[in-house]
Amino acid sequence: MNSPYEWQVGWRYTRGGRAGRRNGFISFISGVSMLGIALGVAALIIVLSVMNGFQKEVRDRMLSVIAHVELVDNRGDGLADWAATAQLAKRVPQVQGAAPFIATQALLARGDAVRGAVIRGIDPAFEAEVTPLAAQRRELFAQLEPGAWRIVLGSELARQLGVQPGDLVTLYAPSGSMTPAGMVPRLKTFTVAGSFDSGHYEYDSTLALVNLDDAARFFRTGGPTGVQLRLADVHQANAVAAQLANSMPAGLLVRDWTRTNRNWYEAVQLEKRMMFIILTLIVAVAAFNLVSMLVMTVTDKQADIAILRTLGASPRSIMGIFIVQGAASGIIGTLAGVGLGLLMAFNIDVLVPALERALGVAFLPSSVYLISRMPSEPLAADIVPVVLISLVLSLLATLYPSWRASRVNPAEALRYE
Repeated sequence: MNSPYEWQVGWRYTRGGRAGRRNGFISFISGVSMLGIALGVAALIIVLSVMNGFQKEVRDRMLSVIAHVELVDNRGDGLADWAATAQLAKRVPQVQGAAPFIATQALLARGDAVRGAVIRGIDPAFEAEVTPLAAQRRELFAQLEPGAWRIVLGSELARQLGVQPGDLVTLYAPSGSMTPAGMVPRLKTFTVAGSFDSGHYEYDSTLALVNLDDAARFFRTGGPTGVQLRLADVHQANAVAAQLANSMPAGLLVRDWTRTNRNWYEAVQLEKRMMFIILTLIVAVAAFNLVSMLVMTVTDKQADIAILRTLGASPRSIMGIFIVQGAASGIIGTLAGVGLGLLMAFNIDVLVPALERALGVAFLPSSVYLISRMPSEPLAADIVPVVLISLVLSLLATLYPSWRASRVNPAEALRYE
């Protein structure tokens, strides 16, 4: 038997074959198998798209405050010429902006309220090149003039200290000054210029910004301790950091945002992998429903198989017929799942509010979550593996029933016909 006949017969069996109660039941099982595969594939695409959306939302808020890549002086004596380091970094085509900075930890106090904070010294003239927050709040950051001793606080940090613009806070350096009377803590009073709200709790509750020159004088660094870089593509940060590490002078530590936020980044990747594995099991269960459907079909079609064998069909051709039937069900189910999954993933911002109105509940109440809408970002890097895994599982599910069909003895099958 030629392969076109295998496709024709296999496709006819997929559509239901002869009319009858038993064939109708087999067609029903086949339809259920396709539906199961479609729902499993759609669930995978929707969940991974939503996870990508949440990851992008949090990442964008994080990267509105911090740079994509940092070049940090590892010797502790500051960068004598940060502009030369920035120009060297800009030789990499991905680097679009650079700005000097100083970063250290200290204590902020107002009255009885004392909080630990990350103090970052910045140059407002360059900071807008690397952080969107500085570009959006130029008027606020312009108040950080050299010698004015002003400070900008994260909104949550300002709330914890109970301060408003114009209030005074005291900054305590981590190291003191040695005097004849012993070690005396170094402190300085700053005027609160305002606060920022990035939407990322970690930075809103711990970050404080001051002028670069004021930070250098107070912490005695002698100048910037590093250079921040903004890239054209945030996803290339790790590769660009590796490239810069090979071209930068000795004594400079190169780290990208995935390294400075390693715990969050690895946790998100682990959660995504685990969800992929768990939901793939749903597709596997649906795919292996094809086994029961094909076994029932083989049992029902034994007379047909015997007739085909007597007409000269080889066991390989018989096996091909049922592989075609199972594969067709898997392909139809997978394509339907991809269509359904993408349709819902691209319209989840419409579907979720409609579902909330219908059920009278809020899945993401703004009083609890910083994100009040369900984000979604379908990526080909997620969808392609889902499709391939579904097709492979469907194909594997056809092997045993097809092999069993090829082993049917024509004489035994036709004995009672």
